[in-house]
Amino acid sequence: MAKLTERQTNNALRKLPMPKGLIDFSSNDYLGLAQNGTIFKNAANILKKKGVIANGATGSRLLTGNNGLYGELEVVLASFFGSESALVFNSGYDANIGFFSAVPQRTDVIFYDELAHASIRDGIGMGLAQSYKFKHNQLEGLSGQMDRTRERKPDSDIYVVTESVFSMDGDTPDLKALAELCISKGAYLVVDEAHAVGVFGSRGEGLLHELGLLDKVFARIVTFGKAMGCHGAAVLGSDSLKSYLVNFARSFIYTTGMAPHSLATILAACEHLSISGEGKMQLMRNINFFKEQLRGHNLEAHFIPSDSAVHCCLVEGNEKVKNWSLQLQDKGFDVKPILSPTVPKGQERLRFCLHSFNTENEIKDVLLILAELFD
Repeated sequence: MAKLTERQTNNALRKLPMPKGLIDFSSNDYLGLAQNGTIFKNAANILKKKGVIANGATGSRLLTGNNGLYGELEVVLASFFGSESALVFNSGYDANIGFFSAVPQRTDVIFYDELAHASIRDGIGMGLAQSYKFKHNQLEGLSGQMDRTRERKPDSDIYVVTESVFSMDGDTPDLKALAELCISKGAYLVVDEAHAVGVFGSRGEGLLHELGLLDKVFARIVTFGKAMGCHGAAVLGSDSLKSYLVNFARSFIYTTGMAPHSLATILAACEHLSISGEGKMQLMRNINFFKEQLRGHNLEAHFIPSDSAVHCCLVEGNEKVKNWSLQLQDKGFDVKPILSPTVPKGQERLRFCLHSFNTENEIKDVLLILAELFD
């Protein structure tokens, strides 16, 4: 209870919010697919055609829960994302803790970006490998750390972990330079593409696909609960990596499988992305318009540079950023505050998530209110 009291004293106590019907600048539903009626109907049709009538998986995939849709889905995912294999997990959190707790071994070393998602850090913490963080997107410092490790532990495998789009900053590392660095040092590169899927790539395959770097990455983690508007995740990599995870990833082995309807929804979402690019193009137009409006209101200096759907305005202090968020919500705009300790103290922020369905007038209006708050 003392820790709860401390968090309340710091104005950082978390509570579960209820939907208020506000204009959405907060959700990860970047393409509006969570509300897409066609995907909803197509998922039902997939189940009907397969003759599947089941509300749940009934067990883990290694026992009774390996519904036939799993095999079909993993083939589709491997093809869509350009990977040899795909293994579906129940969530992005499960995928990350499963991979990082199982794959790197006791004699290995992991370097992870200091702003890596909590699921990555938790997975690393559950594993046996030594781990060290490197400064956010700073490859020169990382290179030196890798050299020193090679001198000290010449026979160890090295893993380098980053995100293609960082969830709390919206920014991107120099993935081409990072991939070349890992190749030159003989390291395995692992990239979480959660916030890039659906946003980057010709069909939304992610930023690594857009940059032509698929053959330079050991593993990718993709999630379906953001731009794809459904639920679940997958680890993409080689056939041998998939087999290893099936045998040793505890978050895969010791959990009930996903319900058939969830699998059918992912299949329907993949089909939608394959045949319709308008949502992605409209999202990019909105991102560019948002950035134009930032310049027009002289707000650029307050925002972390981003070309993604996530744009963060730094507002120092939990109390202040919560107050500003409430003022925006009172005007009808759902913009959430990100508080410390989720982000470092002094880097609290308002997090704007852009969507294909946001209008130019909505973007204009919310940034005008924000500019007035800074005056």
